[in-house]
Amino acid sequence: MPSEQQDISWAPVHVLGELRDQRWLVLCDHASNVVPDWLGSGDLGLPPGEMERHIAYDIGAAGVAMRLAEQLGAPAVFSNFSRLVIDPNRGQDDPTLVRRIYDETIVPGNRAIAATGITERLERCYLPYHDKIAQLARRRQDTAIVSVHTFTPQLRHKPPRPWHVGLLFADDARLALPLADLLRDDPDLVVGMNEPYTGYLDGDTIDQHATRHGRQNVLIELRSDLVADDAGQKAWADRLAQLLPKALRMAEATEDH
Repeated sequence: MPSEQQDISWAPVHVLGELRDQRWLVLCDHASNVVPDWLGSGDLGLPPGEMERHIAYDIGAAGVAMRLAEQLGAPAVFSNFSRLVIDPNRGQDDPTLVRRIYDETIVPGNRAIAATGITERLERCYLPYHDKIAQLARRRQDTAIVSVHTFTPQLRHKPPRPWHVGLLFADDARLALPLADLLRDDPDLVVGMNEPYTGYLDGDTIDQHATRHGRQNVLIELRSDLVADDAGQKAWADRLAQLLPKALRMAEATEDH
């Protein structure tokens, strides 16, 4: 159970534009590298600099999601805890929910975590984040969800990743396929389909809030070096804000025939 002493300045989830009324809902699962004070040192025992790497959060994703939501007239939901604390884009029974090692980095604060420690992180971080998403997704029957992530250009001792952007989806590719077609109109873009990751994990964010409810959805993975600064974040938000409504119209036109 959560301890009685809590950092009242910290909240597990941030929402921007909660009263915006457009059908889009923008999510950013890995927006933050924050380790709450109630977990101790603030770095899970990692050496200096590790919390600034992609292992701790999705670099640039929050900036893209914020700008994209503004342009779409949509609310945006951001986690406010590092994926190393607990990963909100995993099912509760997923073995990588709390990572002990990630991209060859051992996480000391997670190595010996007990079930009670995982339960505390679920109750104080994971569940409030998902509860807020569920609340906002219910505000309209035609909610369309876009989840913004970034991926590192190269994992340690792995080949470079060639994609500029990847679209992740499970069986429901209604929105992902037309969006891919629109992105490919730019011959300079390398677009991955379910790359660099698979588009389905049982219990992940899209599964919980979109797939199970039949909601239009797409998870967008941007290569982090392309959105590491304000200019890159704005450029990609502008691009996606133009293409997503077109892709949604294409998806729904196909359904009508």
